[in-house]
Amino acid sequence: MKIRPITTLAATLMLTTTMASAQDLRIGLAEDPDILDPDQSRTFVGRIVYASVCDKLVDITPDLEIIPMLATGWTWSDDGMTMTMTLRDDVTFHDGEPFNAEAVAYNINRSKTLDESRRKSEVASISGTNVVDDTTIEIMLSNPDATLLAQFADRSGMMVSPKAAEEMGLEFGAAPVCAGPYSFTERVQQDRIVLTKYADYYNADNFAFDSVTFLPITDDTVRLANLRAGDVDMIERLAATDVASVSADDNLQLEQAVSLGYQGLTVNVANGEKAGGPFGSDKRVRQALSMAIDREIINQVVFEGAFAAGNQPYPPTSPWYNSDIPVPARDVEGAIALLAEAGVENPTVEIQVSTNPVAQQVVQVVQAMASEAGITVNVVAKEFATLLSEQSAGNYEISQVGWSGRVDPDGNIHQFVTCEGGINDSKYCNPEIDNLLNAARTSNDPATRKESYDAALAILNDDKPLIYLYHQTWIWALSDAISGYTPYPDGMIRLSGVTKSE
Repeated sequence: MKIRPITTLAATLMLTTTMASAQDLRIGLAEDPDILDPDQSRTFVGRIVYASVCDKLVDITPDLEIIPMLATGWTWSDDGMTMTMTLRDDVTFHDGEPFNAEAVAYNINRSKTLDESRRKSEVASISGTNVVDDTTIEIMLSNPDATLLAQFADRSGMMVSPKAAEEMGLEFGAAPVCAGPYSFTERVQQDRIVLTKYADYYNADNFAFDSVTFLPITDDTVRLANLRAGDVDMIERLAATDVASVSADDNLQLEQAVSLGYQGLTVNVANGEKAGGPFGSDKRVRQALSMAIDREIINQVVFEGAFAAGNQPYPPTSPWYNSDIPVPARDVEGAIALLAEAGVENPTVEIQVSTNPVAQQVVQVVQAMASEAGITVNVVAKEFATLLSEQSAGNYEISQVGWSGRVDPDGNIHQFVTCEGGINDSKYCNPEIDNLLNAARTSNDPATRKESYDAALAILNDDKPLIYLYHQTWIWALSDAISGYTPYPDGMIRLSGVTKSE
């Protein structure tokens, strides 16, 4: 018998102990993210992954206060045209490259100039940068921009490694290199995304898990079953219909936060050939579809009253909500009359929706209501990343899609309806809307900004490139082994301070 050397045996025992104590947190996602490049991506679940991979210049508190992250502080010039940011001096990217002012300047330029960037409209006010030293950068604006800090609290503020971005080009999203607590390890499309704890992270002690695995599970029932079986430790977007069941389960926990965003129907107004039908070409037909829908019935039937009916980018509880345009009552006769006025008899439209069963149920309720006004809705289910790709390409008539919401109201509206908006898949373009929403960006006075938003919403409520339906509540379900989780209104999963008992 071969006797193993004591040193080797000790090393093996140490390795075994380490392996036994290593912890993986498994999170069930409602969809599979699109490309993992902060400049190119647009999915909500992608942002959940970013929360562990890509630190931002600033972050938010659960009360929506903007706080330092990679930036330690910021000041504005008297004319509001220059922001001076100071930066942490103890940060490296996952490839070992230093995070500094040069890296911030690179990232801002990439967001502004990359052809495929969806962040262009978010950073459009930035005219240039000046690197003062490694930890100080001046950001010059072409006009005052009240939204900029809020933009930096999201994808526009996520810092990627300039070296990796240059080397990988448009393929950067296949293996992103950022400066967060976890580094990217692997991705199997529609199956899993695996992250590994970054040992050199400046705040590594606050992150308990050696790895984090995200598992896209689109069926709400299956996602919850995986949680109950112990195959995942937490799930996001628990179905509202499962709240009572989870609340009564001693092995599970429930966390909730009111969303900043909305869900609705995006209509293809001018994005290619599929915009040529009656819904894309005549606002009266869009108005008729909206009038045929009872938003409160959707909330009650699909969500058991857990969400809020809506008709604007902001929920009725928001200070930015336009109270002069309340959530409308259903008006089937009015919808029929509008179709007659437009000279459109019994129109047919295709609505694409994700494979998520709850999203499909929403559209099926819309389908049933629309039929009573003589509107035939054909429902087509698509994997979520495919749905977004089809939207961008204009290969759709109407798309059921939503937005997770942003701290500043600009983030819920500007990029969707301005002529050059980065996520304007409708291709709706009205110069008056552009003028109003651009003006709202230049004032720091909330009352002045609200006047601009109210005026813009009055126009959008008439034109209806988007038909808003409801505002959701973020609902998470977690194993009772998880401690320290804090829900945030933006729906992100932040893992600082989160632990799991064995």
